[in-house]
Amino acid sequence: MIAEAAVLSDLIGTIYDTALDRALWSDVLRRSAEFVGGSASSLYSKNTAHKTGNKFLCWSPRFDAASLPSYFEEYVRIDPSTTCQFLFDVGQIYSIGDCIPYAEFMETRVYKEWARPLGLADQLAATLDKSAMSFSLFAVFRDEEQGRADDEMRRRMRLIIPHIRRAVLIGNVLDLNTTERTAFADTLDGLAAGVFLVDKNARIVFANRSGQIMLDDGKILRRKDSVLTTVGPQRTTTLPEIIALARDGDAAVGVNGIALPLSSSPEPWLAHILPLTSGIRRDAGIEYSAVAAVFVHKASIQIPSAMETMSKLYKLTPSELRVLAALSEVGGVPAVAEVVGISQTTVKTHLQGLFAKTGTNRQTDLVKLVATHASPLRRAR
Repeated sequence: MIAEAAVLSDLIGTIYDTALDRALWSDVLRRSAEFVGGSASSLYSKNTAHKTGNKFLCWSPRFDAASLPSYFEEYVRIDPSTTCQFLFDVGQIYSIGDCIPYAEFMETRVYKEWARPLGLADQLAATLDKSAMSFSLFAVFRDEEQGRADDEMRRRMRLIIPHIRRAVLIGNVLDLNTTERTAFADTLDGLAAGVFLVDKNARIVFANRSGQIMLDDGKILRRKDSVLTTVGPQRTTTLPEIIALARDGDAAVGVNGIALPLSSSPEPWLAHILPLTSGIRRDAGIEYSAVAAVFVHKASIQIPSAMETMSKLYKLTPSELRVLAALSEVGGVPAVAEVVGISQTTVKTHLQGLFAKTGTNRQTDLVKLVATHASPLRRAR
């Protein structure tokens, strides 16, 4: 356990360093896969409305990484696990078996034509961020020699996911394509997000232009005796308490300070807290006597997808949800059976369950019902 703690601490530090140096992600993906117990890892996203996806980063020595794009070009649109993946909460960890019975997965084209030829047996993933129709995730893959995800793999995954999520979200705010670690402070004034560098007592030692505007406005944040606090009385001690954790190192922050809500609807604002006490971030901290950087920005409006709404409203099972999603996309029992990877008889059984729960009696009625729950922002085909 002592050896694991040392490896984990060093890994977490490097994860946060990616916020200032994107090139470190390759090393993070490799070490994360090795720590968790997999043969490859990736950061990618999926869009449930348009059945598309995008690979951001990938580390893969055990199989040909050049073959990965084919998943997004060919198989993402027929992957029956996607609909279920979208329903998991942000930060929740899940394997293929949590999305679809593994025996069913082995009958799908995704497995037969993509996963099995690559020697892949399982994927343990966690959703990092989610919007109305899409989600991003981090995944560690297991090959056939390693077998399916087990409890030990899940335990180790839980140790790193909060830190990966924080690093990715802060990286999105910073725009890693333009930010260089040696010019960290110089780039802050150009950010739309408010950025505050604070000391161990949450005293502001630097605020960028956007942050200063927020303080002058006084609706979300305020400066009280130089201490950064939220305006809402229910959260006046939350922000300083989380900032204080940063002085004890990266691991101490844990899940605290990730997408911390600062206000409620209709204009939700979030804060992400990045420790500046170790790694390449330490130089920026020393320069300003700061222990943490606080990034504040407005959250996007979360509009539930049709499938998410129907799943909750009609209490659909994962199998019923997969059949409903396939029906709305490809139509017809034979096509649904091929996409989902089950027999036509099983599809018909799930359809009967869907009819009973939704009060419909025809496939066309089910498709119309999905349309009534669809987001008005969904792009026309």
